Amino acid sequence: MKAFIPVLLFFITSISFSQTTISGKVTDAKGLPIEGANVYLEGSYDGGSTDSSGVFSFTTSETGIKTLIVSFLSFETFKKLAEVKTMTSLQIRLREDVNTLDAVELSAGAFEAGDNSKVSVLKPLDVVTTASALGDFVGALQTLPGTTTVAEDGRLFVRGGEAEETQIFIDGIRVFTPYTPTTNNAPTRGRYSPFLFDGITFSTGGYSAEYGQALSSVLLLNTIDEADQNKTDVSLMTLGGGVGNSRKWDKSSLSVNTSYINLAPYVALFKDRNDWKKPYEAFSGEAVFRQQFDKGLLKLYTAFESSNFELTQEDINYAEGVHFKLNNSNLYFNGSYQGMLTDVWSVSGGLSYTHDQTKVRIIDSDIDNAENSYHAKLKFKRRFSNRFKLNFGGEYFSTHFNENYQDDLIASNNYGFTNDIAAAFVEADVIFSKKLALKAGLRADYSQLFKSTEIAPRLSLAYKTSKSSQVSLAYGNFYQNPSNAILKFDQDLKSENTAHYILNYQYNAEGRIFRAEAYYKGYKRLVKYDTELVDFDTHFDSSGSGYAKGIDLFWRDNKNIKNVDYWISYSFLDTKRDYKNYPYAAQPSFVNRHNLSVVGKYWIEDLKSQVGFSYGFASGRNYTDPNHDGFLNAKTNCYNNLSLNWAYLLSPQKILYFSVNNALGSKNINGYQFSNTVDVNGNYSKRALRPAADQFFFIGFFWTISDKGTDNQLKNL
Repeated sequence: MKAFIPVLLFFITSISFSQTTISGKVTDAKGLPIEGANVYLEGSYDGGSTDSSGVFSFTTSETGIKTLIVSFLSFETFKKLAEVKTMTSLQIRLREDVNTLDAVELSAGAFEAGDNSKVSVLKPLDVVTTASALGDFVGALQTLPGTTTVAEDGRLFVRGGEAEETQIFIDGIRVFTPYTPTTNNAPTRGRYSPFLFDGITFSTGGYSAEYGQALSSVLLLNTIDEADQNKTDVSLMTLGGGVGNSRKWDKSSLSVNTSYINLAPYVALFKDRNDWKKPYEAFSGEAVFRQQFDKGLLKLYTAFESSNFELTQEDINYAEGVHFKLNNSNLYFNGSYQGMLTDVWSVSGGLSYTHDQTKVRIIDSDIDNAENSYHAKLKFKRRFSNRFKLNFGGEYFSTHFNENYQDDLIASNNYGFTNDIAAAFVEADVIFSKKLALKAGLRADYSQLFKSTEIAPRLSLAYKTSKSSQVSLAYGNFYQNPSNAILKFDQDLKSENTAHYILNYQYNAEGRIFRAEAYYKGYKRLVKYDTELVDFDTHFDSSGSGYAKGIDLFWRDNKNIKNVDYWISYSFLDTKRDYKNYPYAAQPSFVNRHNLSVVGKYWIEDLKSQVGFSYGFASGRNYTDPNHDGFLNAKTNCYNNLSLNWAYLLSPQKILYFSVNNALGSKNINGYQFSNTVDVNGNYSKRALRPAADQFFFIGFFWTISDKGTDNQLKNL
C-alpha cells in the first residue's frame, strides 16, 4: 500500500503536467473586444468562449501541431495552425465578413432583378405584370432610367446608343437575333417567353470585362435552374393561345411551351391604319432541359419561331401605298454548364447557335437574307479568399451573313461577309472590407475581318457610406463591329469605340430603393456614309464621333402603402453624333431629352385582383423639315401613354386578365414623312407617322394545373 501511494501521486502529477492552457484576447479590426466568440481546437472537445473583455482561456491535453478556430457572427472565421504549447496570450483580431447582405456591392451601371441579388430593382414578376410591357421583358425594362422611348421600334435604346449597341445573353451566351422582324412604324418584341427566366441583369454601362461587342449595354437573362413541380399551363387570348408543361425528376427537369399568335380576328374587330393582306401570324416554341450533377448543372435551351405577314402601308410618295411582305424563321440553341472543379476552382461556359432566314418583298424588290452565328465561351474562377477572386476565360464569335437582292430593274446581287472574333478576358474582385470593394478587368478582342486587336480595360469601385447607402464609380472601354446592314456592303472599316464614365449613389432600405447615376460616354470611329440610303454605291468610313451624358434617377417603394408597389424613373439625356450621313454633329432622331416612367400596382384582397397602371412621358424627338433651313431642325410633340391592367383570380389556378395600352387615346406622333418633290406652292408636303393603332386591347384566360394545386400564371401576365 505504501508503495502504491507514490505511484498514484506520480500518475496524477503526470496528467496535470500534460495539460496546456490556451489563452488570449479577441477583438475586431478597431481593437474593440468581442464577447461571446467561440474558441476551440479543431477535432477536439476542448474550447470556450470570450468574456466581456474579449478574453478566453481553456485547458487541453492535446499536443503537437493543431488548428485553433475562432468564430463569431458577421466576422470571418479565424484559423491558426501552431504548436499547442505556443497558444498562450494570443492577440486575435477578427475581420468583418464581406459576404453579408449589408456589405458593399459593385452596382454602378447595373440593375439587378432576381431572388439571388442583394438589391433587386425589378423582380422577374415585374416583367409580366407591368401594364405597358404587354408581357415582353424588353417592354418592362423600358420603364427603367437610361432607356429612350422609341415607340415605333420596340427595342432597347440605352443612354444615347442605337438599339444595335445593346446585346442580349442567355445564361452568359450571346443571342444574335433576339427580336422578331417587323416593318416600318410597327414595334418589334423580344422572341423569348419571360416565364423561363428567374434572373435579369440590365447593365446600362460599365459592365464586366467578360462581355464584349456591345457599345452601350448588355442584358443578361438567366434561365430557371430547376422546375419546382410538375405542372401544365394553358392560355387562351384575343391574339391566340399557348400551352406549356414542366416535368420534374430526381436530378433533372424539362420545361416545354408553345404558342400560336394570329392578329386576323383582332384586326377584324379593331381596324388600324394599315391595309392588311395577311395579318401577323406566328408559331413558336421553347424548351429547356436541366441536369443536376454532384458538382455542377447542365442546361440545354432551344427556341424556334416562324412568322409572316403582308400589308400595304400609307406613303406620301406612293398614292397606292407601299406593299410589304415578310416571312421569317428563326432557330436558337444554347447549351451551358457551371460547376465546381475543387473547393476553390469553378468552371462555366457554353455554346450558342443561331439560324435566321428572312424573306422580304418591298414593292417590286425581293430581299432574301440568311444569318448563321455561333458563340462559344469558357470561363474559370479561382477563389483565393472571401476577399479576392479571379475570373478569366476566352470566347469566340462567328457570324456568316448572306443576302440576295433582286428587282425588276437590277440584276440579282449577292452581298455577304464572315465576321469572326476571338476574345480573352481577365477580371479580379477585391473586397477590402464590408465598406470598400474593387473590380478590375481587361479584355482583348481580335477581329479577323479587320485584322486588328482591341484592348479594353474595365474598372469599378464601390464604397459603403452608411448601413443603407453606398457610392460607386465605374470606367470602361468598349468595342463593337459595325452592324450587318453596314458590313454586307463594306468590310474595310474599324471597330466602333466608346468609353463610359459613371458615378452612382444607391440607397437601399427595407422595401425602398433609390438610385441616382450620372454618366458620360465618348464615341469614336462611328460609321459615316455619303448617301441617303446605304447600297453598293455608298462610300463608308470610320470617321464618326459623338458623346452622350446625362442623369438617371430611380425610386421604388413597396413598404409605405399597404398592398401598393410603385416605382418612378426619370432620365435626362444630352447627346450629339456626327455619323451616318449627318452633315454635322446633332442630336439623333431617336433621342428623347427627357424620359419619365411611373408604374403602380395594387392588390385588392376582397376582389382577389391585382390592378395596375404604367405612365410614360417623353419629350419630343428631332426630325428634318425640308421646308426650313438646317438639319434635324424641328421637333415632334411630347409622347404620352397611360396603360392599365387588371388580373382577376377566378379560382386559385384560373385567372382572367384585361389590359389596355394608351387608355386615354393620346395622339402620339413618331415623326413626319415629307414628299420627294415640292407642290405648286414650292413646299414639301408632309404626313404624320402615327402608330398603326392609337390603342391596344387585350383579354386572356390562364389556367394552371399543378401538383400543389395552388400555383397560377399571375407571374406570366
